[in-house]
Amino acid sequence: MPLHLGSVAGIEPGHEFLNRLDVKAAGLHRDSVKGIASLKGNPAEAIVLSGGYEDDLDLGSVILYTGEGGNQEGRQVADQQLQGGNLALQLSFEQQTPVRVIRKVWQGKTPFYQYAGLYLVTRSAAQMGRSGHLIWQFRLEMIAAESALDSATTLVQEPAVAYEPTPRQLALTNRLVRDTRLMRIVKELYDFSCQVCAARLPTPSGPYAEAAHIRGLGGPHHGPDKLDNLLCLCPNHHLTFDRGSWSVNDDGTLRGQPGRLTLAPAHEVNPLHLHYHRRRIYQPHSAPTLF
Repeated sequence: MPLHLGSVAGIEPGHEFLNRLDVKAAGLHRDSVKGIASLKGNPAEAIVLSGGYEDDLDLGSVILYTGEGGNQEGRQVADQQLQGGNLALQLSFEQQTPVRVIRKVWQGKTPFYQYAGLYLVTRSAAQMGRSGHLIWQFRLEMIAAESALDSATTLVQEPAVAYEPTPRQLALTNRLVRDTRLMRIVKELYDFSCQVCAARLPTPSGPYAEAAHIRGLGGPHHGPDKLDNLLCLCPNHHLTFDRGSWSVNDDGTLRGQPGRLTLAPAHEVNPLHLHYHRRRIYQPHSAPTLF
């Protein structure tokens, strides 16, 4: 089978398959056993999420995927190497090519496989795993069907217009279309606790927290509705953040008040948005006049 990156004609996200052989026959994955599909010297074509690695984390639109090798019955027993499928995913990261994702889903005691769509590898790192062995871990983010692939951006200077405005729809008045799924994800990442003060507000309907956009969606900011532009905050810190009372440095320390932003392993904040907030929204307090 020749190299095939990207989507497969006629197969949309949500398509289900009885087993790995059916997944292979459909052209989604070239192997019926391995997790990473690749041809030597090329980026990865596809991965299967089967729950076989203890360091994996699947949040739906964001995935922390452990590379291949050194695994025995779900536990890491040896170091992983940057070769084979791991090297292919590294090339996917460097070249920003799409990766097809297939999930193993359990229905009672019977598993089936479901095509999840196309993802981009947004981070590649060698790090110590839960069992004390070196693993290669890759962060993948879902590509929205209506979104074009963005080229990599380097923080050299703030671009004049870095992102397209958030889409609008007519409902008596024009209103911003917010992705409530992403807002729910960022809250669940922190168990509804504020990333600044760790406050977790109980209510009769469950804990309450707010998803705060670092770079606002509406004009004049026109920020993107993406996970890397969101924080989980309590109402007080959300309000004071939006009003420019405090901001966040690239290293996570706070500006305008003491402390450091709590960051979950699966949550990467885009430094471009922090840079924008510091320059355009944050208002340093004036020094008091001494008499």
